[in-house]
Amino acid sequence: MIDQFDVIVIGGGQAGLASGYHLQRRGIRFIILESQPLAVGSWPHYYESLKLFSPAELSSLPGMKFPGQSDRYPLRDEVIQYFKHYKENFKLPVETNQRVAKVLKEDGYFSVYTAEGKVFRSKAVINASGNFRNPYTPVIPGQELYEGRTLHSSAYRSPEAFEGQRVVVVGRGNSAVQIAVELAENCNTSLAVQSPVQFVKQLLLGKDAHYWLRRTGFDTFPFWRVGLSAPNPGSVIDLDRYRERLESGKPYQQQMFTAFSKDGVVWPDGVSERVDSVIWATGYRPGLEHLNALKALDQEGRPLHQAGVSISEPGLYYVGLYGQQSFASATIRGVGGDARYVIRKLLRHIQKF
Repeated sequence: MIDQFDVIVIGGGQAGLASGYHLQRRGIRFIILESQPLAVGSWPHYYESLKLFSPAELSSLPGMKFPGQSDRYPLRDEVIQYFKHYKENFKLPVETNQRVAKVLKEDGYFSVYTAEGKVFRSKAVINASGNFRNPYTPVIPGQELYEGRTLHSSAYRSPEAFEGQRVVVVGRGNSAVQIAVELAENCNTSLAVQSPVQFVKQLLLGKDAHYWLRRTGFDTFPFWRVGLSAPNPGSVIDLDRYRERLESGKPYQQQMFTAFSKDGVVWPDGVSERVDSVIWATGYRPGLEHLNALKALDQEGRPLHQAGVSISEPGLYYVGLYGQQSFASATIRGVGGDARYVIRKLLRHIQKF
């Protein structure tokens, strides 16, 4: 039996939940398909000490404020609990343990096939799956010779497994700095970067930097309307004295190594150093293989869209893409506005049936 809906949302993390909120308010028959046992997105897989870089007052999904003191920075497990409460509070229809394997277009309708053998049918699809399942690591000469441990930051959990080791963290973003600072407490840790980490002050005139981004309108400015892409932040919020710690050498920054050796890495000056573990905090790439059968992606697997509306596959929408509409897109504070916009467009599409 094929389950029929107006809309199928692929992914039950922050983007999927925000989409569900706006679909429910519109009275649309929908279902959210989540590959994991809980509708909390990828958050259980992030490292244990992860802390949001925006305060609680600016880290809410639509319709429900993040609990607790407004100027604090919530931890990973608090975010997970918030998502659980959000789903239950609004009684959002989520079917868990349903990993979408492929999406087809058949007779004008979408057929969504899951790896578990179920088939769902709908007039429209919102892809809110995120990129977490497709971590990116660069190719470095000699990597196949290296006998130490390599892992992406998505597989990093806590510093205990690295105690006493020589560790190199590759990257210069928020996660790279946060992981390296944590490891440097009990490990000989360095941050391998192409250029030095750039910091943004956490507080400006007593308010978090994100407050001013929102107050000035920069945070949610629709860059796409003026033919521009949302800027890549490229800077790290200076939480917990990160700048001070890097300047004191815990961790210390080094120019990115040029090659691996059997037991370590080779630095730009030609010096080889023994390294126990290398952690890639190098981000993610689109993980949209389930849309390959549609006319939805470019040759590199990136979605063809404008502000979350597919420009090549009518009825297909996105929420949770980086830079989808604005600087805040793909963040907890930004997915609500993006979802509201694409659902307005989606309504026009399903009214044609």
